[in-house]
Amino acid sequence: MSTSSSGGFKSAKACVFDAYGTLFDVHSAVRRGGSELGEKAAMVSELWRQKQLEYTWLRSLMGAHVDFWQVTADSLAFALSASNTESTALHDELMTMYMSLDAYPEVLPVLTGLKNAGLATAILSNGSPSMLTAAIESADLGSVLDHALSVEEVGIYKPDSSVYQLAVDKLGIPKEAICFLSSNGWDARGAAHFGFTVAWVNRFEREPERLPGEIEATIKTLDQLLPLLGLDSTGQ
Repeated sequence: MSTSSSGGFKSAKACVFDAYGTLFDVHSAVRRGGSELGEKAAMVSELWRQKQLEYTWLRSLMGAHVDFWQVTADSLAFALSASNTESTALHDELMTMYMSLDAYPEVLPVLTGLKNAGLATAILSNGSPSMLTAAIESADLGSVLDHALSVEEVGIYKPDSSVYQLAVDKLGIPKEAICFLSSNGWDARGAAHFGFTVAWVNRFEREPERLPGEIEATIKTLDQLLPLLGLDSTGQ
């Protein structure tokens, strides 16, 4: 874990999380539903995720918004075609799997600790409301999350500042008192540039993005969040 000298985690009143890649393992859909892909499975999963992100950015720039379900379907269609594994049945199966992605193992204990400590908790995600509801229910996180906020309320994807402002407006907490966590380096930078106190959850040891926004801490998993906030594993 690395931290900067300024740090504002101990004054946080809320923790806001990105969903996909941060709380939920985006590659679990292919692991559970893509057995027929064989040796191409990892490539398809990585390309699916890459195009999913690219399409959110490009549609935002084009002013051609569709919800994340459509973006996810289009991205998967691209990945299957590019790998010569096009199949309507497989596409449908993987999309179904995407509605119930596996949560990372530390997610529930960490969110429980935050709730015990009296901090507000929220998801702030590109995901559509129905996708977020399904993922939360599948992972049994409903009791430890106060809000599930979707970009559909503002009609544009991260890292547009209006998305981060949505969390401020809905929680009623100043941005300086919000701790934001994302496994996506570009999202972490966008949130920091907006004014959140940010911990980048660098699960896969990615290279830091060269973008505006000072990230206060880099952690490997969410287990390292509670110590940043001055809490033990139970939230005390």
